[in-house]
Amino acid sequence: MPKIASVGTYTPPFSLAQANIEQLTKELFQHKMPRLERLLKVFKNGEIKTRHFCVAPDWYRQAHTFEERNALYIEFATQYSVEVIERCLTNRAFLQTDLSTEDIDAIIFVSSTGISTPSMEARVMNRLPFSDQLVRMPIWGLGCAGGAAGISRAYDYCMAYPKAKVLVVCVELCSLTFQKDDYTKSNLVGASLFADGAACVLVCGDLVELVQDKPTPFIIGRRSKWMPNSEEVMGWDVKSDGLHVVFSKSIPSIITNWLGPFIHTFLKDYQLSPSDIINFVAHPGGKKVLHAYEESLALTTEHTNVSREILKNYGNMSSPTVLYVLEQFMLKENKANTHGLLVALGPGFSGEAVLLEWGE
Repeated sequence: MPKIASVGTYTPPFSLAQANIEQLTKELFQHKMPRLERLLKVFKNGEIKTRHFCVAPDWYRQAHTFEERNALYIEFATQYSVEVIERCLTNRAFLQTDLSTEDIDAIIFVSSTGISTPSMEARVMNRLPFSDQLVRMPIWGLGCAGGAAGISRAYDYCMAYPKAKVLVVCVELCSLTFQKDDYTKSNLVGASLFADGAACVLVCGDLVELVQDKPTPFIIGRRSKWMPNSEEVMGWDVKSDGLHVVFSKSIPSIITNWLGPFIHTFLKDYQLSPSDIINFVAHPGGKKVLHAYEESLALTTEHTNVSREILKNYGNMSSPTVLYVLEQFMLKENKANTHGLLVALGPGFSGEAVLLEWGE
């Protein structure tokens, strides 16, 4: 089976305490949004302590065109991609020797917070010495589900090409989509939750020989699930000044009712149940989303503690977030034959699940 051999993450340079972000939002929305004081409670209720951004706080006080936002997206997404790729291929926590980008056979670039043609991985290839025969697979529009979907597609590729080394690169700059003149509740909730981040994962096929010091997660299988007629649950409303967040308040209840049957059916195909899962690698979409995972899969807070810590210290970075969670599980001492489940949900409405088993 293909395995996840290494992870690299990057924290953008502008770190803000949640209380300071709340104050800035209050300053921008004061006298323009009804019941603002009551709605601002979402900042404290979300149990987020710190978030990290690609631009300084003053940037949010100004109006920006879609063109300005996207130019920054391309600049920083290129920079952060280079950073996480280099970290992933030289991460001594997972690899005994450095790998070169020239050894990579395919790259999957995942993002939903900006657009670029040629797609972003082509720009990255001009910054790092990749092969000119590198297979490129850009994925756009999966939002928070993108990190898990990227790993699924890397698994598919490595099953077809067992000698392959594949990079999954996720970069999201959610902060560049903030709209200071959008006084909807969705925009306020987004301002309380979303952040910027980047992550890279190395997935290797069966015939790749890598010496590693401890058990690593092998990918046993994957499953995708889509909900018909759910386009309005989450996503973007594209307007002349950029991307406006669509965020339904029904998301936690949808997860509670929809996720359980999806995951139970998936695990049953491998003669497993949620009680067999030790490492629950969940995308922390928010506090209520984590609670919905627990309720729908009969999990304890111990299962979601790592996801909760990532949410607390980074916020919801969309697609890279689950890879930050994965990194923490991979840094732990895991016994061989320990099962894990990597899960993320996103626009569509859709879910992506990856079954893992730690092995030598």
